[in-house]
Amino acid sequence: MLGRVSFMRQIAKNLPPVRNFSAGVDKWVDLTSNENTGISTLTFQRPPVNSLNLEFVQQIMEAFTQLEKSKCRGLIITSSRPNVFSAGLDIMEIYKPKPDRVKAFWTILQDMWIKLYSTKFPTVAVINGHSPAGGCLIAISCEYRIMAGSEFTIGLNETKLGIVAPKWFQDSMRNVIGIRQTEMALTTGKLFTADEALKIGLVDEVVNSKDEAISRAEIFLGQFKGISAMARAMTKLNVREDTFNWLIKNKELDLKIFLDVVNQPKVQQGLELYLQSLKKK
Repeated sequence: MLGRVSFMRQIAKNLPPVRNFSAGVDKWVDLTSNENTGISTLTFQRPPVNSLNLEFVQQIMEAFTQLEKSKCRGLIITSSRPNVFSAGLDIMEIYKPKPDRVKAFWTILQDMWIKLYSTKFPTVAVINGHSPAGGCLIAISCEYRIMAGSEFTIGLNETKLGIVAPKWFQDSMRNVIGIRQTEMALTTGKLFTADEALKIGLVDEVVNSKDEAISRAEIFLGQFKGISAMARAMTKLNVREDTFNWLIKNKELDLKIFLDVVNQPKVQQGLELYLQSLKKK
């Protein structure tokens, strides 16, 4: 078992310097901190649906880097967009992809997830809208999830696009809801209603509004005031070690698998049909 310092050094040395792709683009991440409580809030604000493209993920990564250097005692992740937490990966990053860009996109997505999954501070997802695919991944990578609205859905629905959810997506879900529920969810591409998600433990609470969800998130984070931050962080990292270590050790393999999948003609045809269906809506 590694100590907290060894864990964080291992993670850091496997994250390469980030090339700045986001220069000149809009600010799609808002990061605020409450000096009294030490709780920070990271708000997604990329129109129209917080889809994860290269520049957006880079901005999220930069926010995590800032938080690591701060005295953050807890993080709330939420969205400013109406009725959507995050729609997941931006399809345009994987539809007819440019080789250099798609590699950079997947690499920084890997690094962002490692950062989120292994934060030393506690994290809460306030899911104030639909959260499919990559949006679900971000939510289940947090330690606590609160659905702000019973009308919203959440799940890893990649199979419905003809895509296989990567191992670290699958493992993140399995660690939350177990092997059997994960297998059924992934193979069917199911999007769970808020009540269904609550029943199987995919989310921890369902409330009526974002404001209520934020309050509940603050209550969850507040319980750690009397607990050693070092002991809490080490415990979290010990529990999650196998999951994030697999990706740290297998980043190149995971990238190769991803590129092989997205460049398959059948996958590209499926993405084209999906994009056409969106234009008709």
